[in-house]
Amino acid sequence: MRKEELTFWEQIYIPQIYEGLKVTARHFFKNMKGHIARLLGKPVKDDETVTIQYPEERRPLSPRLRSLHRLVKRADGTPRCVACMMCETICPARCIYIVAAEHPNPDIEKRPARFDIDLGKCVFCGYCVEACPEDAIRMDTGILEFAAYTRQDMIYTMERLLANEPMKITSQGQRL
Repeated sequence: MRKEELTFWEQIYIPQIYEGLKVTARHFFKNMKGHIARLLGKPVKDDETVTIQYPEERRPLSPRLRSLHRLVKRADGTPRCVACMMCETICPARCIYIVAAEHPNPDIEKRPARFDIDLGKCVFCGYCVEACPEDAIRMDTGILEFAAYTRQDMIYTMERLLANEPMKITSQGQRL
């Protein structure tokens, strides 16, 4: 198979650069018109601007989105985790730390005495959720905005993970 020779204009990329600038300018002026109208208090249709006005406007989230972790509770309020160490073992970022202890209930072999996730290291791959045989850890809270002033505040302990609740979705597909 013989490769086609490029023409002079294709070699210098002038037409391609022009086309790219044309698309960029079209989006810029379309957005500028919408922003000026919004500043003047005029209503703007959703399709008139490309920019989402975050945090006032939110993008619709996929139900499969991996967000902040949570630990699932049993009926008695204790974590469902049996400290099998599967999530800690499979984690590529090595951000999960578990210390196992004996469970007071003889039907359950172990429980986590300590379960920490360092979100400063976490890459949100979801392997921990997939590996858990007890379905004890989930990433369905819908919490996407979490920040801290120190690295220590990015370490979520078992108590913080148990306090997280799953994301609630309205009938229109919007999160609450």
